[in-house]
Amino acid sequence: MKTNIIGSSAAITSVLSLVSKVASNDVTVLITGESGTGKEMVAETILQQSPRKGRPFLKMNCAAIPSELLESQMFGHERGAFTGAVSRQEGCFERADTGALFLDEIGDMAMMTQTKLLRVLQEQEFERIGGNETIHVDVRIMAATNKNLLEEIKRGRFREDLYYRLNVVEIHIPPLRERMDDLPELVENFVREFNVKYNKPGLALSAQALQTLLNYAWPGNIRELRNVIERSIVLSRSMLIEPDDFPEKIRQPSIMPGENNDSERILTLDEMECMYVKKVLEYAGGNKLKAARLLNIDPKTLRTKLG
Repeated sequence: MKTNIIGSSAAITSVLSLVSKVASNDVTVLITGESGTGKEMVAETILQQSPRKGRPFLKMNCAAIPSELLESQMFGHERGAFTGAVSRQEGCFERADTGALFLDEIGDMAMMTQTKLLRVLQEQEFERIGGNETIHVDVRIMAATNKNLLEEIKRGRFREDLYYRLNVVEIHIPPLRERMDDLPELVENFVREFNVKYNKPGLALSAQALQTLLNYAWPGNIRELRNVIERSIVLSRSMLIEPDDFPEKIRQPSIMPGENNDSERILTLDEMECMYVKKVLEYAGGNKLKAARLLNIDPKTLRTKLG
């Protein structure tokens, strides 16, 4: 299964399994998880594996657009519908016809707009603002939120009927702190990406630097990790990134949520090195010669490090 989602932990494997099951069906999907976990990438993966691949795919962040403009952006408007509407404008639903629409931060949508969205989900039809023509569309909807929508329903801020229309299948993306086995692979991917972007071939992380990243709780999730790797590569003046190249908050050991000082254990350098070597070997498809070349070590040394 081809995907841009990186990781092989049990947590992310479960997500990928669910993605493959829903991709071929036009079921409405609600993607949940903390900010920075990669919800948009999951939506993109679903589309790429679906029969709608190659068709229009529009994305809308419901929290980034003022509520008074969101409805116009979604459904479009006719000329003269309101001050400044100098011409007819198609909305996202029209432009995404035969394809898919990703509604990010759906929990921030105003109640009035929620009502109109519900109709589109039920009937696949709507009218532009200021218009009388009923427009029919064929659009697959995927929505995402970092909020607890059941709590929002209790507080009267989200429609219960809309919730169940959106949440036909829920895909929950675990936070990075719950899939730390994937961190070395994520780091390797980001290092490779930014080595190319900033023309710094061969730049890598030391074992101590990788251990430092593993000791951090990552409240900003993968987005924060990517930012830290990019920053360290931009600012690095040597071919090896060390812990001192990270921001101070990253260098300070942090306790994972739900843990305490008694249960916290920092891995030894040998343990960290072995974990990293195994990840590289996995990346090399189990080919020890290829893994040794990637690590720039002798194959005999590789065997020794694997134990």
